[in-house]
This record gives sequence, C-alpha cells and structure tokens, in this order.
Amino acid sequence: MTDVTFIGLGIMGAPMAANLIRAGYRVTAYDVDTARVERVVELGGAAAASVPGAVAGAEVVITMLPDSPQVEEVAFGDDGLLNHGAAGMFHLDMSTIKPETACRVAQAATIKGIRPLDAPVSGGERGAADGTLSIMVGGHPDDFEAIRPLLAVLGTTVRHVGPSGSGQIVKAANQLVVGGIYGLVAEAIVLLEASGVDPEGGLDVLAGGLAGSRVLELRRHSMIKREFVPGFRVDLHHKDMGIAVAAARRAGVSLPLTGMVAELMAAAKAQGHGSLDHSALLKVIERING
Repeated sequence: MTDVTFIGLGIMGAPMAANLIRAGYRVTAYDVDTARVERVVELGGAAAASVPGAVAGAEVVITMLPDSPQVEEVAFGDDGLLNHGAAGMFHLDMSTIKPETACRVAQAATIKGIRPLDAPVSGGERGAADGTLSIMVGGHPDDFEAIRPLLAVLGTTVRHVGPSGSGQIVKAANQLVVGGIYGLVAEAIVLLEASGVDPEGGLDVLAGGLAGSRVLELRRHSMIKREFVPGFRVDLHHKDMGIAVAAARRAGVSLPLTGMVAELMAAAKAQGHGSLDHSALLKVIERING
C-alpha cells in the first residue's frame, strides 16, 4: 500500500504526513487550511480540494482531527469518506476522540467494506516530527498487521490493544497519566522555588531517578523558564480529560486523581491558557499559591 490520503495537517498531522512522504509513500493531503496543504505539496505530496477528491483512489485514508465532531463530519457527511471510499480501503483514524465515536465510525465503515482502525498517538509534536510516536491501535488484528509497516514509519512503539475503540481507551489512560505528571511537576517547581532551592538542579536530580519521565526529560527546562509554546494545547488536553472521566463513568470505576487533574486542566482553560502548551498547568498551581 503506497497511496495514502492524509486529512488534518495540524501540529501533529503535518509532520506525520511529511514522514510518510520521506519514506516513499504517495501522499495526498487535505485540510480546511489550504496553506497547510501547500506546505505538504512543497515536500512532495499532492493536494486535494475536498474530502471526496482526497479519498478517490486511496488505499489508506488517515484522519488526524481535533475532536469527535470533526471525525464524524469527515466520516459520515454527504461528502464524507464513507460515501466516497472504495471497498477494501483502510480508514486509519489517528485523532483522539470518544471511544463510542470510534466504535460508531468503525461499524459504519465495516458495513461499507472499509477496514477501520482507531490509532491515536502519544509523543507530542516532537514525537510526530521524529517518527517516534507511541501508537495504540484498536480494530481487527488482521487489519493491524496489514497496516503495521506504515505505522512503523510514524512511531517506534506500535501495539494492537483490542477491538475497535480500544485504542481510544488506551489514549484516555495515557492522557490522565500525562496530565497528572504535568500537575506534579508543576507542584515540584513551586515547592522548590518557594523553599529557595534551584529548580534546575532539583529537577535534574528528579529526572535521573525513579521520578524520571518523558515529561521531565522534554519539558522541565521550558517550564522553569515559563515558556509554554504549544506542542499540545491545554484546550485539547481539557477535551481529553473529559473523555477519560466519561470512560471511567461508563466502566463504573472511580478515578479520583483523574478527576482532580481534569479540574486543574479545566481551570487552565478557564483562566485563558487554552492556547498554551499543557505544561501551563504550572500557571494554575502558581495562581493557587498566590
């Protein structure tokens, strides 16, 4: 499979499409922002002016969109991929959406003879650019095996985690962990600074011990400098925490720390930080402490 359509060329989608082009795939790009499409064309991709035009002849359609409503529009609309995709085509949705939306799209695709996989990612803009994403895939295992070589271009940790919707459940778990770590790193910075301890040295020690994490590795210095250029926006993480809380409710489990992180993320959004990187949880913790 070499003909790939990529729909959604934002912070994550654009570098992922670029990696596919560099790997030799023939990529047709579509986005409502034509400037994003033009940048992919400059790298060697082709442009499409509409979803039907993008889907025509594609072996694989990848969608990387902000939320469930956008995925539903691209999938179910009159000009959507389910109406215009050919039987046997793969639909690889790499957005982060509600698990029930993923299941609904997969069911409709299967009826049309389209092979659906939900494959959300983790790793942020850096992981998308470097091709080192973690990719959690829900769907039929045979479809996963068929698409695995393409996924290997985009990520280094690629796992089939269960039937349709399972990828989104794993992503919800990922986001509650990442949000919790950001909140705790923010508290650690506030504690160190309030105690007169150099946060650079303190977090360097933490990053080398049991408390070490990718968050500390990639973001501790920018957090200390209060640089919140978005690799992943608060707005999106706020949406993802809502998915995690709703998933917990459906599963009938209590996740008290998840609820607290969701409230902190909601506070960040309410305080006007939605366009900042999710490490801006530090601004919320600072405000709590005056």
